[in-house]
Amino acid sequence: MCPQPRIMVSWKGIYFILTLFWGSFFGSIFMLGPFLPLMLVSPSWYRWINNRLVATWLTLPVALLETLFGVKVIITGDAFVPGERSVIIMNHRTRMDWMFLWNCLMRYSYLRLEKVCLKASLKSVPGFGWAMQAAAYIFIHRKWKDDKSHFEDMLDYFCDIREPLQLLIFPEGTDLTENSKARSNDFAEKNGLQKYEYVLHPRTTGFTFVVDRLREGKNLDAVHDITVAYPHNIPQTEKHLLQGDFPREIHFHVHRYPVDTLPASKEDLQLWCHKRWEEKEERLRSFYRGQKDFCFTGQPVIPPCKSELRVLVVKFLSILYWTLFSPAMCLLIYLYSLVRWYFIITIVIFVLQERIFGGLEIMELACYRFLHKHSCLNGRPM
Repeated sequence: MCPQPRIMVSWKGIYFILTLFWGSFFGSIFMLGPFLPLMLVSPSWYRWINNRLVATWLTLPVALLETLFGVKVIITGDAFVPGERSVIIMNHRTRMDWMFLWNCLMRYSYLRLEKVCLKASLKSVPGFGWAMQAAAYIFIHRKWKDDKSHFEDMLDYFCDIREPLQLLIFPEGTDLTENSKARSNDFAEKNGLQKYEYVLHPRTTGFTFVVDRLREGKNLDAVHDITVAYPHNIPQTEKHLLQGDFPREIHFHVHRYPVDTLPASKEDLQLWCHKRWEEKEERLRSFYRGQKDFCFTGQPVIPPCKSELRVLVVKFLSILYWTLFSPAMCLLIYLYSLVRWYFIITIVIFVLQERIFGGLEIMELACYRFLHKHSCLNGRPM
């Protein structure tokens, strides 16, 4: 019987994972928890506050990756319009692409706008899952018949409360591995399509639905088509981060498509998405077989919307705040019985609400519908 390979961990990896976990755990309880009752009174204000509170934590992995672990991020292509409402589509090279994108958005947009489509099992993770529920991320089961109504409800809610968002979608559905590439190529062979080496064939149903729904709700300005590439090491999973295998460089190439340039029909929008993935395949082939940058596109590095001094200050304050926050909360729990009771009760609430109602984002939707219906019956807007 062959022995199981040992997983070697590094102090960097342990520090990174634990710092993020304890920040999300105590942040959910002591920063997000006190505002849960606001959901029952004004879901739109609850959403406005939570977006900004969660964004403070999103700066932490950016700060750790760049400041402590020396990760270099290079963005080329089209410039972002700060604060605009968009759908972001990106190839899914690793399981951690969505987190690495925060390094890009902190400079070129606002982290408080970002929403991510993630698999439903992640919402059950203590700390991380609680924060993502409070942030109203869209959790999916990767089965369209199960996901369609939830997509519809969440998108309509964002449109109704006029909440600007930048929604990250991975049309490929999973990260690029040998197994997923084999499945993608089997699909291509059966359907007479080109086989890909650097991307997977996209699933366009969810993408077209999201774009159409946001267009109808007048809550979409553009689609950002982002190609991500790793010129050196590629940390495929969380295990690689635990081993201290952080990417030395991350390259993002951005194409911005204003909403009025997108095809109107669903069929044409599907073809449009497939065309973008054909371009990604060619772009990534040139990247990895060439000098491992996107200079060949002829589009220069995008000037950031925020100065590097501002970004540096934010990263420094993020590390300082979150380094002190978790120990400070532990001290309060130790010193005061009232804080201990609050701590225990809030954990119980987070666990039970998910099991009973399905998650904070589901409760938020229910509260909004109830209040909206009540205000309509009384003949006044919310």
